[in-house]
Formats: sequence, C-alpha cells, structure tokens
Amino acid sequence: MKRGNQLNFREFAMQIVFLATACVSILAVILICVFLFANGIPTMREIGFVNFLFGTTWAPNQNLYGIFPMIIASIIVTAGAILIGVPAGLLCAIFLARFCPPRLYKILKPAAELLAGIPSIVYGFFGLMVIVPLMQNLVGGGGKNIITASLMLGIMILPTIINVAEASIRAVPQSYYEGSLALGATHERSVFSATLPAAKSGILAGIILGVGRAIGETMAVVMIAGNQPILPESILSGVRTLTANIVLEMGYATDLHREALIACGVVLFVFILLINLCFSALKRRAE
Repeated sequence: MKRGNQLNFREFAMQIVFLATACVSILAVILICVFLFANGIPTMREIGFVNFLFGTTWAPNQNLYGIFPMIIASIIVTAGAILIGVPAGLLCAIFLARFCPPRLYKILKPAAELLAGIPSIVYGFFGLMVIVPLMQNLVGGGGKNIITASLMLGIMILPTIINVAEASIRAVPQSYYEGSLALGATHERSVFSATLPAAKSGILAGIILGVGRAIGETMAVVMIAGNQPILPESILSGVRTLTANIVLEMGYATDLHREALIACGVVLFVFILLINLCFSALKRRAE
C-alpha cells in the first residue's frame, strides 16, 4: 500500500514539474512578445507604418527608417537557402535512412550531426575565406552578394533538415515499405511512393526548423552578404537582412534609432510567424 502511495506521489510530483516547465516556456514566449510589441508598435506609429514598412531609405542620421530593402533581402536570401538546402537535405536524409550501407552510415551520420554543432561565426568565416573568393572568381565583383549568403545559409540548414527528416522516415512502420514491395514495386518506388508520403509531417517539421534558422541567422550573413541597406538590383547585389541590420547598429543606437531596431525585431517575429502558419496550413491540407 505504501509503495502504491509512493508511486502516486512521484507521478503527481513529476506532473507538477512538467506543468511548471511548460508554463515557464509559455511565459518566456509571452514576455518576449510583450516586450517586442510594447516597444515596436508605438515606434512604427511614430515613424508611420507605411514609411517604416515600405520606405526604401534607412538613414538614422536623417531620421529615415525605411526597412523595405531589408525585408526584401531577408525574403530573397531565405528563399535561396530553401532552394539549396531543402532538396539537398531531404535527399541526404532519404539516402541515410533507406539506401546507405551500414559502414558508410557510421561515417556520414556523425558528420551530419557535427555540422549542427559548428558555431555560426565559424560558418561565416568559412564563407568569407572560401565561398566569397570563389564567387569573385566565378562572377566578379566583391563576392559578397545574395548568392553567397543563400549558399552559406543553405549549408547551415542542412543538418537540421537531415536529422529531423531521417528520424521521420525511420519512424514510418516497416509494413508500409514491405506492403509496397509485396505489390511488385521496386525498392526505390517503395521508398518514394509509400514511405515518404507517410513521413511528410515530420519532413515538413524539419523544413520549418531549417527555414527558421535561415531567417534568424545573423553572424554568418553579416560577414558575407555585403550589408548594403538598398534594394537589390540582381542576385549579385550586396544586401542587408533584418537580423544583420539589428546586430550591426544596436550597439550604438539610441532613442528613436534604437526603438526602430526593436521594431525590426517585431517585423521579423511576425515574418517567422506567418511562415510557420503557411507551413501548418500546407500540412493540414496535405493530410
């Protein structure tokens, strides 16, 4: 009887611990939202929502705070990272989960996990010393442009997509694959027609996490994107993303300038939220 009471007490205690942990996480998100919107919305109102969101000139010394070039840069660079990173990461995950020999897997899997642990500044240094000179030789110019930033971010989101997608593929019941083989499908067709559709929920989750990292990445982008707060004329133009704009100027910003940078954080927050909602809608539609 005492043992049963002890077990019930332990279960109750763990429920309290889990509930408290969940509440702390929710509270942290709420506090971040309150801080951002309480400081950002009044600033946007003071500058003017249209002028702030669609203005093309960012010149704090002239009280001009237009972030439209940074919004466009963030969208383009993130889209480029998706085009590079998602197909490569998904194909790598499929290979690791269904096609990779065991000996090779023991090498490739730790390598993919190691990519996730490399600091952003190291990625940025690699991009600055390797990718930027390569772009200079291929297309000329300074080498710090949209293509360079997109390629670097595409590499950075690979481990997130690979690890989550592979785990999702492996979680699909083996009966799906075996049933497809029993109907006469080949190994490749069984994987792509039976296993992958069943794992689409987890794969989408991996893509969302990868896109979130691409949007929120700062240090690597600061080092290789060119940091020019102007509308890009081509994919070879230097750009400044929202995150780069914040980190470059927050150290010395004061008064309205500082509040405008916080408002940039609000826009970035809403931007990420909209992307997550779009992916969630696609997920529900697919189901």
